[in-house]
Amino acid sequence: MRISEQKVVTMNYEVADDQGQLIDRSEEGGPLAYIHGNDQLIPGLETALEGRGKGDKIAVDIPPEQGYGERDEEGVQIVARNQFDDSVEIEVGMQFEAQDDDEGHQIVTVAAVDGENITLDTNHPLAGKNLRFKVEILDVRDASTEELSHGHVHGPGGHDH
Repeated sequence: MRISEQKVVTMNYEVADDQGQLIDRSEEGGPLAYIHGNDQLIPGLETALEGRGKGDKIAVDIPPEQGYGERDEEGVQIVARNQFDDSVEIEVGMQFEAQDDDEGHQIVTVAAVDGENITLDTNHPLAGKNLRFKVEILDVRDASTEELSHGHVHGPGGHDH
């Protein structure tokens, strides 16, 4: 069976930056399972996996425009310390989820702390980076009706909720 829309793909992956620095890998939490064509992966990786099958191993370089986008300097903003709960110790590199204007969620990273001013970066931490993926496809199967209606995989590698 080949990877196409509405197939459940189970894979191990490793992703590094241009310098070969490991960013993320799947093995620690077990393989990743996703429904192909549901925008659960970055576009460049989904395109590279299209038509592949169980047992295939691929290496692919994905530029920012096919990954997490280019960095947008307008996404960097300074806010006052008093906008945060006093009990929270704000440190550079901290990440938290914030609601954006479209009712979605976005990851915000603390870029700098200068007295009462806190610089936040709403860019994805991997924005502007070329990503090097190594992927091994472990399984390809049809998604169940329930998985399609819920929009995610159930069982090992998926999210049960």
